[in-house]
Amino acid sequence: MEDFFELADESAEEPLCFYSEDIDFELKNKDLIAKWITDSAAAENKTVEGINFIFCSDNYLHKMNLEYLQHDTLTDVITFPYSKKKDSFISGDIFISVERTTENAAIYNASPEHELNRVMIHGILHLIGYGDKSVARKKIMTEKEDFYLSALKNS
Repeated sequence: MEDFFELADESAEEPLCFYSEDIDFELKNKDLIAKWITDSAAAENKTVEGINFIFCSDNYLHKMNLEYLQHDTLTDVITFPYSKKKDSFISGDIFISVERTTENAAIYNASPEHELNRVMIHGILHLIGYGDKSVARKKIMTEKEDFYLSALKNS
């Protein structure tokens, strides 16, 4: 984890960065994805300033889930916001288990890329201030995910 934070510090001038930790993973279509994320945030009246996506293994994210959230479960995404809801910008780290998104894609009959994109925009929506702990909030979050995923599909 220390290596990641050293990398993040080196590229602090980039508004959006993609890393992998504990796995060999390279995000496809980085420029298109970066534009999609930036445009999605702008549609929510937010500017992207310092967001790191870290793609990792189930094991890596499980350890983080235990250490930082005290949850002994596998998850597909953990978001650490560094900006506040009232800020005009969003900043934070979004850790994503590629193993989990691939498995979930099979469960939901989606492509691995689609499920990965869903989890990416899910993390962005958390940074913007959306929650998913209640049924009503989860419904809004899913509707926003679907909306922004359709924008990506049409770009």
